[in-house]
Amino acid sequence: MSYTLKELADKIGASVHGDDTCLINSIATLLNAKAGQIAFLSNVKYRQQLSETKASAVIITEDCLADCHTNALVMANPYMGYALLAQLLDTTPRTANNVHPSAVVDASAIIGANVSIGANAVIESGVELAEGVSIGAGCFIGKQAKIGKQTSLWANVSIYHRVEIGENCLIQANTVIGSDGFGYANHQGNWLKIPQLGSVIVGNNVEIGASTTIDRGALDDTIIHDGVILDNQIQIAHNVVIGENTAMAACSVIAGSTVIGKNCTIAGMVGINGHITVADGCVFTGFAMVTKNITESGVYSSGLPVQSNKEWQKTNARIRKLESTNKKIKALEKEISLLKGESSS
Repeated sequence: MSYTLKELADKIGASVHGDDTCLINSIATLLNAKAGQIAFLSNVKYRQQLSETKASAVIITEDCLADCHTNALVMANPYMGYALLAQLLDTTPRTANNVHPSAVVDASAIIGANVSIGANAVIESGVELAEGVSIGAGCFIGKQAKIGKQTSLWANVSIYHRVEIGENCLIQANTVIGSDGFGYANHQGNWLKIPQLGSVIVGNNVEIGASTTIDRGALDDTIIHDGVILDNQIQIAHNVVIGENTAMAACSVIAGSTVIGKNCTIAGMVGINGHITVADGCVFTGFAMVTKNITESGVYSSGLPVQSNKEWQKTNARIRKLESTNKKIKALEKEISLLKGESSS
């Protein structure tokens, strides 16, 4: 489907510079765009491409107009404009269409209007799928699970028993929600399994990436609040609570019974210890290790940036000598203190 620039401008709150009847059918990068496509500039490092692009239009800020030789949609935040147009021009298919004959749906399941269930999906007893839910091929929805309106699951997602998922959520392929938390008691060297009796509650407008795992609670529930976005290959342990609109990037992990505040940003490969609390509005940069309560919002980092192997070996050698170096410093401080005492007398 094509839109005029005027139509697009109205939808994203931009102003048109150039031909407002120009037709746009898709989005591309500045470098690779062709006629009929729209591009955007949100990072100044790509500004030189603005004068070379073959896009029919670009989304830019006012101060970039001088470098623009084509039609433009001008707005304060071009990246937001790109996001809104990507939603409008999205060609991603539904995760399923209608109810496939090979799907296994228990007779007691409550299936709302316009629900789609893909091939070989299994819907167990007592499940409730609200209006417009889309279940991809090969999914498993366990007993008494509930899924809210317009939520979509891609292929091979597993939702365990009694899990509750809100409205307008998107769950990518191979994700597991409601698996057992890592609960064991040690008795004389043997591990005794503790059944995980809680569940997982996922709020509205939550997005969960591919191959992410969210464990059910041991007694209380694991809770993912409204607006949370989780990337691929994330581990959320039992009884974790994640506050509204927090974002978490790939391969990060949260250990059990930790509470993460609202509007936090957790970069990739971050490890967060169990039984701690993180305040609202915290940002953790990549590879950060969070081992204690964080009581104030702010940016937190740990870990060492990459070095050449030769530099790292030197750094590591110095680290191994820290204890002896510390003892020498304390001895010197003591000598200096004694000398100062003698001079003053």
